[in-house]
Amino acid sequence: METAQLTPDQLDAQASRLHDTDAWQRIVTGWEQTAAREPAPPMSVPDDEARPSSPADWRDLLSVPVDRLVEDSLRALPPRGPRERPLPGRLGAALPERLHAWRRIGQSDVRPSIHLGYARQILTEWGWQNTPCRLRNARGARCLCGAMLTAHRLGYGSLETVDRAGAWMITELRSQGWAGLIGPWNRHPGRTAAHALALIDATIRRAALAGH
Repeated sequence: METAQLTPDQLDAQASRLHDTDAWQRIVTGWEQTAAREPAPPMSVPDDEARPSSPADWRDLLSVPVDRLVEDSLRALPPRGPRERPLPGRLGAALPERLHAWRRIGQSDVRPSIHLGYARQILTEWGWQNTPCRLRNARGARCLCGAMLTAHRLGYGSLETVDRAGAWMITELRSQGWAGLIGPWNRHPGRTAAHALALIDATIRRAALAGH
């Protein structure tokens, strides 16, 4: 069982380092190029060429390869939400993170998009906060990085998954023109809980479309 106690700023820094690696940039660039592919032009048949009344293969009727149609259909599906599993109540929100560690026993790893779905649940049920350098406030509300760390403590994803989820969030922030880390974005003047949830929703979709 993992016992490392990361702070939100440490997670932020780790996620940024992962985001900046060549391997991560290949992941991001690869799926975006695939998603942005234009549909193949339809096959044209000369007017004077007779069409067979009973084609030998139904695939002859398609203008694009079958695997391409399947891939495009899967990408169009909305990301699946996390498996229903209640949070440990309002009292649990205020407990120290180490007291939730037992919940990791026997839990399998999840994809970053699923992990982020649980982080979103934490923000929704326990609240969002933007106190500098604090995982949570006195009421138990979490910042974005704090929600990801808490989701890990509750058994939703390994530390590696948390890093990858953070890297996907930084990828989303870069696409929106934010050049800094998650924490400064979370603490930026005028930031609201609605902004935080919109960011995590966009990140979930981005990661899910990439199969992560």
